[in-house]
Amino acid sequence: MDNCLFCKIINGEIPVKKVYENEHILAFRDIDPKAPVHILVIPKKHIRSVNELKSSDKNLAGELLLSAKKIAKDEGIDSKGFRTIFNTNDDGGQTVYHIHMHIMGGRQMQWPPG
Repeated sequence: MDNCLFCKIINGEIPVKKVYENEHILAFRDIDPKAPVHILVIPKKHIRSVNELKSSDKNLAGELLLSAKKIAKDEGIDSKGFRTIFNTNDDGGQTVYHIHMHIMGGRQMQWPPG
């Protein structure tokens, strides 16, 4: 996607503070963090939202979640706890239309989130 912010990040056009990367996944610190640890995890494949996932993406979806486990451990928030969030479409709070997971931790999370 030509105008996709996250695709530009994947292509190296926009610098980020990477915390994890492999063949399929890129994770980086959120530029407007809402918690002491706030990391975005994106697939390198452009998928617009959770609604656009296909059954052929099941391994990639699983890899997103498994990367959250690794990143949380690396960041030292795994034992106390952390939150993973997928915002989907406008009412769900999605602002960048490239599927992404937020990992948030380092403080007590509130419920409901808002």
